[in-house]
Amino acid sequence: MKLSHSIYSVLPSQASEKQQDNGTWLVTEFVLVGFSNLPDLRTTLFVLFFLTYLVTLSGNITIITIIHADQTLHTPMYRFLAVLSLSETSYTLVTIPNMLARLLTESQAISIPGCRAQMFFFLGLGCSHCFLLTLMGYDRYVAICHPLRYLVIMRPTVCLCLGALVFCSGFSVASIETSMIFSSPFCGSDRVEHFFCDIAPVLKLSCSESAGKALAIFFLSILVVLVSFLLILLSYAFIVATIVRMPSAAGRRKAFSTCAAHLTVVIVHFGCASIIYLRPESGGEPGRDRLVAVFYTVVTPLLNPVVYTLRNKEVRVALRRALARSRGDFK
Repeated sequence: MKLSHSIYSVLPSQASEKQQDNGTWLVTEFVLVGFSNLPDLRTTLFVLFFLTYLVTLSGNITIITIIHADQTLHTPMYRFLAVLSLSETSYTLVTIPNMLARLLTESQAISIPGCRAQMFFFLGLGCSHCFLLTLMGYDRYVAICHPLRYLVIMRPTVCLCLGALVFCSGFSVASIETSMIFSSPFCGSDRVEHFFCDIAPVLKLSCSESAGKALAIFFLSILVVLVSFLLILLSYAFIVATIVRMPSAAGRRKAFSTCAAHLTVVIVHFGCASIIYLRPESGGEPGRDRLVAVFYTVVTPLLNPVVYTLRNKEVRVALRRALARSRGDFK
């Protein structure tokens, strides 16, 4: 078993490189290392990740369906939640199915165009997620601080334009970053120390000097992650200032409860993003990065539907109504 694994790890490197006239070996495809260093755990990891993925898909699809079907949830807050669930579903589709397939097969190779496409959609949806959480924070600010003007400020056309701006901005950032990373050929090693094409492990394989690119991507990451997070904090600073002035304790509890789920998702999402992307060097411990990546690509998408269904009374009530209707139709 060890012999076949060692042969497998050499063959892709020989097949995925070609020699330039100046003697430099150019990489024509990558090998995703993934969990190949844990051969005895591959089946266990597959079962664990597959079950988690099924629960994640079921939870997000349930939220989207409930919000679409229940008229009481046709408000900007829940429309944004449905978009967030759809974004989470797409986000997991970019990485998890490929990871599951590679846990069962010997082939770990991915073409450079395939790697670029995966990175583009992963970063685009990730950045859009940051901007969408910022937009949801602004929605809570308007609802709590300006309740009488809420339906005017957050009218459907405005929500549609803001939603389009979120995804256009997210994929524009992704386009810039992927263009920078793939603007030069890759040479030397073809081994990507990850289970998908992320920025740091791919950038290490670039033939050109990558320090300048890494610094530019670092500042762009600060712009996306840190600025988004600070805008959310600003929204909640105004929200808290408004809530503490409310005369009714019940009103204060209700206002806080509408923000609790959003705050939980914000802390988890931005915490993971900060660990991976808010560091000035492209280097890092591959094992630690893979562990954090498992958390934000597998676990975090699972937490979102759980948090929003357990901590949101309106969603729970709508879910119970839907289950009651389905039982009545069945009878």
